Amino acid sequence: MLRMTPSKTPHSIDALGLDPSATFSGYSGLACGGPSTSQKGYLLLSLTCINAITMPMHPLPKIQLPLRSVTVLGSTGSIGKNTLDLLHIHRERFEVLALTAQDNVMELAKQAKAARAKRAVIGNEARYKDLKDALSGSGIEVAAGNDAIIEAAEMPSDIVLTGIVGNAGLKPTLAAARRGAIIALANKEALVCAGSLLLNEVRNGGSTLLPVDSEHSAIFQVFNFEYPEMVEKIVLTASGGPFRTLTLEEMKKVTLDQALKHPNWSMGSKISIDSATMMNKALECIEAFHLFPVVAEQIEILVHPESIIHGMVYYRDGSVLAQMGAPDMRTPIAHALAWPERITAPSPRVDFKAMKSLN
Repeated sequence: MLRMTPSKTPHSIDALGLDPSATFSGYSGLACGGPSTSQKGYLLLSLTCINAITMPMHPLPKIQLPLRSVTVLGSTGSIGKNTLDLLHIHRERFEVLALTAQDNVMELAKQAKAARAKRAVIGNEARYKDLKDALSGSGIEVAAGNDAIIEAAEMPSDIVLTGIVGNAGLKPTLAAARRGAIIALANKEALVCAGSLLLNEVRNGGSTLLPVDSEHSAIFQVFNFEYPEMVEKIVLTASGGPFRTLTLEEMKKVTLDQALKHPNWSMGSKISIDSATMMNKALECIEAFHLFPVVAEQIEILVHPESIIHGMVYYRDGSVLAQMGAPDMRTPIAHALAWPERITAPSPRVDFKAMKSLN
């Protein structure tokens, strides 16, 4: 039930005012090296859920979680825009501390004003004056450069959503981990290029790592972290991309525009190209290896063109648990922002009655 530590060493939770003899332990990858003050409510919620299993006639008490502050790294990209959409819908529950972007000054300034962010950071130092002028009179702090992006990750927000593309997202993600933030990880390259390093910093900093990639969010939601030895394998699904049904001769004539047009998902350019080549799924295998307590032989890929099933966990008794939903990134983002609670998201709902088949 307590899916909150990657360490194999039990951690005392007496700091929460609970039974000092109560301990919890985890196995690999996800979550924190020890409970921080901001996580007390979530641990208490989990313990309440455990007790409620034996008392089905008594509804769980509603726990009012505190206002959460959020920093969005890469706010002008696809993930960042979807995140800000959700933060606006639930503005009574979230406040925006900082937003960062690499070059898109006007979009960043517009976002910062709308979200009432405390700070806006542009990675390209040559655009500093442009951003400062765009935010003149707003009261929003302005900074520029790669170091300033790292400093944004070090600001005391509860959540850092890492939507920066490529290995440029590694250093700010490490900075967030070292200070014990909840990291909503949309930057898979951080795990691909430095998985062991990042997870060590997560452990040492008492951070919490929550996957935002739809497939890994799916596995996270149905994986039994208390008893990982009961898991036979995990399955990440793949749509097959825009060229799934093409012949080799047809593949020779494909264009960049075709590669960028994913049949199901609305995504940024890099991940769209990686999906068209299927390289994205290779990166996701590495990401899953670091995130979940499984060995490489327990990770499989299944082509599923409809993108309704996002991930499955096979258990040794023959059961298969799957997470499903419309192909909309606002669903896994909402899961990471609210975990362990859930918030409403404007994602389309799956209509199984209207669905002819799942392939």
